Amino acid sequence: MTTNKALTLAAGAGFVVFWSCGFIGARWGTQYTNAFDLLAWRFLVAGAIAAAILAIRRPRISRRDLATQISMAFLTQFVYLGLIFTGIDHGITAGVTALIGSLQPLVIATVAGPLLDERVSQRQWLGLVLGLAGVGLVVADDLGAGHGSPLLFLLPIGGLLGLVAGTCLERSRKPSTRSLDALAVQSLVSAVLFTALAISTHRMTVPQQPGFYGAVLWLVLLATGGGWGLYLVNLKLSGATRISSLLYLVPPTTMVFAFLLFHETIGALAVAGMLVCAVAVLLIRIGEQVRCGDGGDPVAGPTRSTGLARVHRGATSSE
Repeated sequence: MTTNKALTLAAGAGFVVFWSCGFIGARWGTQYTNAFDLLAWRFLVAGAIAAAILAIRRPRISRRDLATQISMAFLTQFVYLGLIFTGIDHGITAGVTALIGSLQPLVIATVAGPLLDERVSQRQWLGLVLGLAGVGLVVADDLGAGHGSPLLFLLPIGGLLGLVAGTCLERSRKPSTRSLDALAVQSLVSAVLFTALAISTHRMTVPQQPGFYGAVLWLVLLATGGGWGLYLVNLKLSGATRISSLLYLVPPTTMVFAFLLFHETIGALAVAGMLVCAVAVLLIRIGEQVRCGDGGDPVAGPTRSTGLARVHRGATSSE
């Protein structure tokens, strides 16, 4: 295995683990306060760290790239997280929310060809559909729960579309901003947006329970730093469809964490679904191309043009 393939595998595995930590942190933090309050505190802390990073690094970011990062923050954090958390606040279970979120790889694959020049093979389409079925098995026990008005489902669906739009925007514009600087800018923008939202809706509080701030630190370090940071890294290494395919592994991983931390049970259907998801991701990612650093030409994988992560010749690396 080459160093670049090992890097891609490690980045993908880390993304799944840290992205799953976001759901665990959300469950932990919302025991003490509402979702908007939790998100505001999460990004206030992340934004303070981001400001320090930018002050030390003083990166040169073009106006075009700055506009891209601000748009990314709005779509992939403010819209996605805001609507997902609001849906959960109104009674949509985490399992059903995860199932809706797992539609992202299919949506990405549908638009990847015309928008991103990332072609999807028949084998990878099979993996996408199989992965959706696997996630359905994982969350099967939650699907029978009542959720009130069907219009509530527009909330997580809207969040899903925000994440898809932000992902496609990044891959189409190919900003040269380094991943750390991009994450810092997005965290600052999200801090402003979520704090304004919490204050304007009169949901901003100062919780007294120490456990709340433990959840905030968990979300900042693991979900924002680890999850969102590795999301940006994986976008540059593997392309939009392949990073989205890893989301199929998030519900099973979250369920394992919930079992270990909150003693939630895992049924036989969930175990079967985990195995199906693993097979699906293998089908999608077999023979993937690997990019150099934060962009650039592939350095490993097949040279044919049938892969999902074609790179335009002449693209330059920002690292």
